[in-house]
Amino acid sequence: MYKDIKLEKGLYNITGKSFTKALTDLDPDENYKDTDLAGLDAFERQLKRFDIKVHGEDCDRVEKFFLSTESAVLFPEFVRRCVKEGMDKASILSEVVAATTLTDELTYRGLTVTKSGNDDAVPEAGTVPNTTVRLTAAGINLSKFARRLSCSYESIRKHRIETFAVILKDLGAQISRAVNKQATSVLSYGVSPQSLSGESLTYADLADFWAAMKSYDMTTMLCSPTDMASILAFEEMKYCVSDYMTSGMVKTPYGVTLVKCPDLDGVAIGVDKNCALEMIYGTDIIVDFDKLISTQCDEIACSITVGFSKIASGAIAVLETI
Repeated sequence: MYKDIKLEKGLYNITGKSFTKALTDLDPDENYKDTDLAGLDAFERQLKRFDIKVHGEDCDRVEKFFLSTESAVLFPEFVRRCVKEGMDKASILSEVVAATTLTDELTYRGLTVTKSGNDDAVPEAGTVPNTTVRLTAAGINLSKFARRLSCSYESIRKHRIETFAVILKDLGAQISRAVNKQATSVLSYGVSPQSLSGESLTYADLADFWAAMKSYDMTTMLCSPTDMASILAFEEMKYCVSDYMTSGMVKTPYGVTLVKCPDLDGVAIGVDKNCALEMIYGTDIIVDFDKLISTQCDEIACSITVGFSKIASGAIAVLETI
């Protein structure tokens, strides 16, 4: 049972396993099927064990984690989950990444796809069109994105956990925006941009941009807040804006999802998310658990190591918007 698990910081050090996975191995979820604890994972069951409420009207203070040496072990995982939630909310990657790869190397060689010939019927003894897959010419160096939160235990111990979680989620969002910037840089690198037909962006430019991706289907358009505001103001978009109220996403009349990307300036990037970009994880979110388990910690350091590799270059287009 979950109440009998011995919590120790060594659970963070098991190779190839997250803290929650290590807990789950000791306390399998299937043991709680058809019980009041069904739907909680192993970490959440430990919060319940120590009566730590992390949100809601009866939310506890941060110091509740540190009432015992065992409950203190839960704090780094709580931090990691909040940071991850903030990262996920700010991330654009679900709209542009076609595949995800894990590696324990700091340099990675991805795959590139090039096509030759046409798709007409092949005559007898004719030349068959070719699709070539090769390793990227140069290795992709993975980058570490990190942020440190300086806060003494004394400054946070009396604050509600829910309030502190907001700060952690914002920290995660900051890291995620840096990762987003790296992704957009890789996407746009080496792509010849398409120009506007006039001095300012019009709906006709938007339609021409969509049509320019002939061999692929543009599923996503990354654009700056200014460009996105201009697009949303088009008369043709008035029937699409209401979608934002229900799903939080806006699509053009021809099905392209618009994604606001503050780091873009003067360009928009069109992507077929099914085959444009590979994301390489060197590490998932790492939290310095050893310091956090001590009640005298004075900083929280979080990091993630990732890289990106273009797969099919024709699945990416760039539009100059100024």
